[in-house]
Amino acid sequence: MKTDVEELSPTRVRLTVEVPFDELKPSLDHAYREVGRQVRIPGFRPGHVPRQVLDQRVGRGAVLEHAINEAVPELYLKAVRDAEVSALGQPEVEITKLDDGTEIAFTAEVDIRPSFEIPDLAQLQVVVDDADVSPDQVEEYLGSLRERFASLRAANRPAQSGDYVSIDLAAEVDGKPVEDAQATGISYEIGSGTMLDGLDEVLEGMSAEETATFQTELAGGQHAGSQADVTVTVRSVKVKDLPELDDDFAQSASEFNTVGELRASTRKQMEIVRKAGQAGQARDRAIEALLARIDMPLPEALVEHEIGHRRESLERDLDQAGLTMDAYAESRQVAVGDIDKEIADDVRRSVKARFILDQLAEQENLNVEQDEIGQYIAQLAYQQSVPADQFARQLTSSGQLGAVVSDVLRSKAADLLAERVKVADESGRKVIIGGDAGTGAGDGAQESGAEESADAAGPAEAAEAEATEPEASSAPGKGRSGKRGASRAEAQDEPEAKPKGRGRRGRKDTGQPEAEEPEAAAEAE
Repeated sequence: MKTDVEELSPTRVRLTVEVPFDELKPSLDHAYREVGRQVRIPGFRPGHVPRQVLDQRVGRGAVLEHAINEAVPELYLKAVRDAEVSALGQPEVEITKLDDGTEIAFTAEVDIRPSFEIPDLAQLQVVVDDADVSPDQVEEYLGSLRERFASLRAANRPAQSGDYVSIDLAAEVDGKPVEDAQATGISYEIGSGTMLDGLDEVLEGMSAEETATFQTELAGGQHAGSQADVTVTVRSVKVKDLPELDDDFAQSASEFNTVGELRASTRKQMEIVRKAGQAGQARDRAIEALLARIDMPLPEALVEHEIGHRRESLERDLDQAGLTMDAYAESRQVAVGDIDKEIADDVRRSVKARFILDQLAEQENLNVEQDEIGQYIAQLAYQQSVPADQFARQLTSSGQLGAVVSDVLRSKAADLLAERVKVADESGRKVIIGGDAGTGAGDGAQESGAEESADAAGPAEAAEAEATEPEASSAPGKGRSGKRGASRAEAQDEPEAKPKGRGRRGRKDTGQPEAEEPEAAAEAE
């Protein structure tokens, strides 16, 4: 088989493939068997019709077309591999020559990943947040812990801001009860502002078993936006008592005997989480640095397809929420055109980031182990609240295992990128990312002489309290999968596409890449 590659643009090529007819023989034999089973010819059992009879009754051309439709997809993939082309999406295939018994030839036009150079990563520098934990932050967490262990007691006085009341609500519009605006026994914190406008002001000063009426605009339901007369009845008034921050509290709220131990462990766990957050920031900001430095053309067909897909996904989500695109834009105080521009800019950015991470993975010969795939699938299944084996079957049946591998590879490439660049915190201290960090968390560590605040492990809740959120980027979010985590890429490449061949000079024009979900998990749903 001979393959020639013609560059049509920096992001599109034409493959011209010539195949000796002998290589079509397995597909031709299979085509005769399939056609023989499908036709009904008097005197012959299905599947036992001689080829000469099939040629006479069905036609040699029909059998050849069947064989070519079967053979061309595999021949195309072989041509892509032989030519070392990074193909994207579905190709446009045209059979250009069919000499029965001698040779077949076809062309395939397909988008490709553009060529670009990744700069020396050691020369890139990114800045992440400090991982220091202040005494005020520790106390803030301990305050939230006290809130979780607070109790309510009856208050023999009128209600005040911060009190908890049990109330009944009933709304009327134009003198008629609103069915979906009637409720009893609602627990509500006065001053939280989480219900109806004007409710907090009415409740302050009311006592148990008192009733008041006020006017407000309904925020949801069939009468959303309508002015309603709302009657509120207070059934009880309670005040929140916070436990004292002492040794007794430490023993009841944690595994520690003293509040000093609890405070020290909380600080240590918060520092570990913030250092781990530095790794996520380093990953995201390193990708941002590469996006700024690398200029490349993007395949417009792929970009336009993903823009359309993102917009359709947004419209579907808005429809499920009972909103229109115009209403959504108004709620954000922007025009619909601004939202379209946001989508387009984000797609271009994420496609570019994918190309960078894919090339880095290839340059570094990164690979994916079976256990990493299993861990990643288990992680996605947990996020979707689906059993892992069921989710794996969904991915397999939808043909998305290739997307999973790409997700894991990109995540490992992003982790490697964070390890290779120079990272410093806002205070100018060097931050080590990766296996040499020596933090116990394995993600990030500052080079400083600070001693550990305590040796004891803190409560699990403390680890969550001050986690630094990684910045949004097209890089996969950090998930754990062995040393390097696997996570969901913002947008997912097409799996290598197999075209379907057509009869002589028949043209399969699928200029747009096949429909794809941005993420393997979304596709599996």
